[in-house]
Amino acid sequence: MITGIVPYLVTDGNGQEAVKFYQEALGAEVVSLQTFGDMPPNPEYPLPEEAKNRVLNAQMNIGNAKLMLSDTFPGTPFQLGSQVTIALMVDNASEAKEIFRKLQEDGKVSMPLQETFWSPAYGQVTDKFGIEWQVSTEVKK
Repeated sequence: MITGIVPYLVTDGNGQEAVKFYQEALGAEVVSLQTFGDMPPNPEYPLPEEAKNRVLNAQMNIGNAKLMLSDTFPGTPFQLGSQVTIALMVDNASEAKEIFRKLQEDGKVSMPLQETFWSPAYGQVTDKFGIEWQVSTEVKK
């Protein structure tokens, strides 16, 4: 079952500054903030120093709404106009797989649906209309 649709902002290395800005400007409550440096180390892909303080994922509450944000990884192209994607939150991996399969029809997968350290099934896809989606299975607590 889909549990939520959340606007997801993408910044180009100034994500921590953006989070502080939204705290001040909108009264955002920061629920969580992880940097790329917080990821478990992977010897096959050493993390460049300039990536360590960039925001991997920030989640904020603004009133009754949610907002998510992350920085690009150093060297990843950043294009104005592509800063907002849609995070689709799903409560089980099998439904996430089905939704992802449907969204990728005539679209383009930028990150195949896969297990990550924060989700049992997460992937990124641009649908045939050019809308960028992040399909994420929420971990049950």
